[in-house]
Amino acid sequence: MIPKTYPQWFDCITRECGITLTGDFIRERLSVLENDAHQETRRFIACYGRPHLRNIIQWYRRAAAEISAGQRA
Repeated sequence: MIPKTYPQWFDCITRECGITLTGDFIRERLSVLENDAHQETRRFIACYGRPHLRNIIQWYRRAAAEISAGQRA
């Protein structure tokens, strides 16, 4: 399933994939996803489209803000 909402995405990343979202991990992912010249970003756009990329970037930013505010462990 491709997540369509932030809660779906968060659950997919943290529970299904077992990834701990840390500030460092989020910064690393955003540095790739926000770089249109990066090969991984071009592949992502080809597979899922630019609108979904925008959602993913927005969700990583939201997760970072929640971590900074102490809302997420």
